[in-house]
Amino acid sequence: MALQGLRITLVGPAPPPAGGMAMQTLQLARLLAAEGAVVQHVVSNAPCRPAWLGRVRGLRAVGRLLAFVLDLWRALGRSNVVHLMANSGWNWHLVAAPTLLLGRLRGVPVVVNYRGGGAGEFLAGGSGLVRLGMRLAARLIVPSGFLVQVFAQHRMHAEVVPNIIDLARFVPRPPRSPGSAHLVVARHLEALYDNATALRAFARVRAAWPAARLTVAGEGPERARLQALAAELGVAEAVHFAGGLPREAMAALFREADLSLNPSRADNMPNSVLESMASGVPVVSTSVGGVPFIVEHGRTGLLVPVGDAAAMADAVLSLLQQPARWEQFAAAGIDEVRRYAWPQVRPLLEAAYTGGRGAGWRGTAGSVVS
Repeated sequence: MALQGLRITLVGPAPPPAGGMAMQTLQLARLLAAEGAVVQHVVSNAPCRPAWLGRVRGLRAVGRLLAFVLDLWRALGRSNVVHLMANSGWNWHLVAAPTLLLGRLRGVPVVVNYRGGGAGEFLAGGSGLVRLGMRLAARLIVPSGFLVQVFAQHRMHAEVVPNIIDLARFVPRPPRSPGSAHLVVARHLEALYDNATALRAFARVRAAWPAARLTVAGEGPERARLQALAAELGVAEAVHFAGGLPREAMAALFREADLSLNPSRADNMPNSVLESMASGVPVVSTSVGGVPFIVEHGRTGLLVPVGDAAAMADAVLSLLQQPARWEQFAAAGIDEVRRYAWPQVRPLLEAAYTGGRGAGWRGTAGSVVS
């Protein structure tokens, strides 16, 4: 097997926070190790060393960057290939760019796994710098066809390697009708994810379905504001802010849910949507970014415009009021997510690693940049 004995440096974040990219990084490390690969995880969001440096404004970023570069340089000396979890903004400049440069200096191919939902805006403002960095990459892989299209607009070729869903953990909920109307939102409490619209939609649902309740699973700077909004809407007693949940608790929550909401204003391939589908819980999501690539409107879920609480509420009620349709969506979602299981994703990842190693540093990595 191609992964057996391969020495892989995995560059990416680790919790906290327990976001999608951090959890995908940890899950990938475990799966690769189980296949016989030798995995080193260089944590891209590690705290400052020494700790006191993190308390000095202006030196915090410098201290983290120096520690990261040192850890990465050491790891590269024991690596056949680098798998880089990359994102937009400062993550690109402080993590991706140094990784690509150090990979070139040490002669280790870097497979860039770009995952940012805001890629379009980021590339529009700095595609020249990204293209320059990508000339040092062996391969560019992305989780969805959405990002393939985004990078193609900027003359960069990407290949799809989907997110991996743990179908042993996220299993279909016990059969029952959706009568309890337990809704779940599993996004960070940040403005980008527009949890306020989910709360406003829930208030409309509760007016028509008094037994409805909502669990908000996530942490972030907007928690106090969202709690105040729930009180203002008169639904505070029916809304539970559960905070950030570990994977096992998140899987258990989905098994108790009837529907999940994804109110995000920008997205790529949200794990929470796939995990909900794997749990047999239909999704009502905004139609943004890569979501329409994983949720087929009218078959595996319902898509609504950004910021439209009325449309989101109507979509929820349409499923609650039609149990047979709800069951069809649940079954279709379970079937759809099978293609995100490790046995389906593994050969794609093997090909990316093998191609990256075979490409070496010929020219400007023409397989990535056109």
